[in-house]
Amino acid sequence: MSEKIYDLAIIGGGSAGVMGALRGVLNNDETILFPGSGKDKKRSRAMWVTKVENMPGHLEYKKGIENPNKESLDWLATECDLKEKFHWKKNRGITALTKEGELFTLTDNKGDVYQSRYVIICTGVMDVQAKIQGEMAPFFPYANNQSIDYCLRCDGHHVYNQRTGIIGHGNGAGWVAAMLHERYNTPAMKIFTNGEKPEFDDEVKGLIKKYGIEVFEGAILSVDGDKKTGELRAFEIEGTGPVEIDISFVSLGMIVYNELAKSLGAEVDARGFVLTNEKGETNIDKLYVAGDLRAGMKKQIYTAWDTSVDSADDVNARIRRVKRNS
Repeated sequence: MSEKIYDLAIIGGGSAGVMGALRGVLNNDETILFPGSGKDKKRSRAMWVTKVENMPGHLEYKKGIENPNKESLDWLATECDLKEKFHWKKNRGITALTKEGELFTLTDNKGDVYQSRYVIICTGVMDVQAKIQGEMAPFFPYANNQSIDYCLRCDGHHVYNQRTGIIGHGNGAGWVAAMLHERYNTPAMKIFTNGEKPEFDDEVKGLIKKYGIEVFEGAILSVDGDKKTGELRAFEIEGTGPVEIDISFVSLGMIVYNELAKSLGAEVDARGFVLTNEKGETNIDKLYVAGDLRAGMKKQIYTAWDTSVDSADDVNARIRRVKRNS
């Protein structure tokens, strides 16, 4: 175990994690960042995000989260006047988190052990992926080129003037279809349940009927398009044949990476998001959550930044209060 006790440990290297590290260091607190192992990164949203168009200052980046994050971390590590306060554990993720008394103990994927007075968990979420015969790979060339998207607020504008398909079978898929049609008056809107029985309530059924949204219940057998350019042409649907579309959204829900928070007894809502106060602190003293993992927040870069700043500033205020009163 490292003998050093850090003021603040950040778990996760997406938008929330990097902002938490940035704010912690700039607050002059000893901050250790665990951005995640290779396996952690592959299952994170941040790694798969390409161009970000709904955030000022991001258009130049091919990888709209990873590229600016790397710039900030490199600056913290090499140029920042407070760089000695930054401890960047590259390719390290936390596999176990415990608390005894006032200290947290963190074990990383290499078996190394650390201690910290405060922790901000920023492990985030991942979108549930669509599959063809159990495989996600057929969709990847199109997802990587943003002709298959996931985030309505981030990328909904891509459907303008496009024949659009929504993959999903629950109310969420129905609402996404209706909202995109209302916003952009798409020339065609279709829902593909991919072999699942539709689970729409009466309100959603009414919207589907009102807007003439077609629902295809057959399994998706294949994707027709250009894998190199990401141009999407059609889904081959069991029992129907090819159904032409230009763009698709996947609306199957989210995987919430709440395991570490729950291992300490943090409370979660019905969907698995971690409940916190207005500063991001959970029901466990000195354990904070920021970004997409936090309940009741938009799943956006700017929200991740804001929640991380709130948490890191609250940690700093508590550290200063202890020093002031000692």
